[in-house]
Amino acid sequence: MMAMTGLLAAGPAAAQAAQAAPIPAEAPAPAPAPPQPNPGYAEDDVLGAAEGVFGKGAEGLAEIVRKTFKDRGQPNAYIVGREAGGAFIVGVRYGAGTLYHKVEGERRVHWTGPSVGFDIGGDGSKVFALVYNLNDTEDLYRRYPAAEGKAYLIGGFTANYLQRGNIVIVPIKLGVGWRLGVNGGYLRFSKKGKILPF
Repeated sequence: MMAMTGLLAAGPAAAQAAQAAPIPAEAPAPAPAPPQPNPGYAEDDVLGAAEGVFGKGAEGLAEIVRKTFKDRGQPNAYIVGREAGGAFIVGVRYGAGTLYHKVEGERRVHWTGPSVGFDIGGDGSKVFALVYNLNDTEDLYRRYPAAEGKAYLIGGFTANYLQRGNIVIVPIKLGVGWRLGVNGGYLRFSKKGKILPF
């Protein structure tokens, strides 16, 4: 009987001790994984956009796009536009188009540039340019050193690289006209068109 009484007496104390004991906290939910950087435009998407500029199945276009992707990977922007230029030792070019950015959307863009070298003739070009490492579209609007050698008569695809810091621009052009030579200079991208090419 005493054992039973002792057991009953211990019951409330045990209940109080159980209430006072800390309740183990639930394990915190794992933190969400940081967002992965957007890889950019896929090769098929870029080729489709380029064919919209130059025409589906344009000879040589697919090879230039594939080679650029092999060398540089996926661009995070591209430019679609037109340009015209001319040279007799000293040359100028003017262009305008639309920048398509994977994150920031569409922006209007103009470009101008002087050149000097063994260069003669005039040409007009459709332009499709792949743009790499352009994290902020405002960084596009500056000068990019350019050096290109081209020799084509009555059209033909050309491609060259422009680079400033980490940003690389690869213009692919299909020209109409007559241009022969090698030149060096720069291209300056701006939000509005300019009369002077400098």
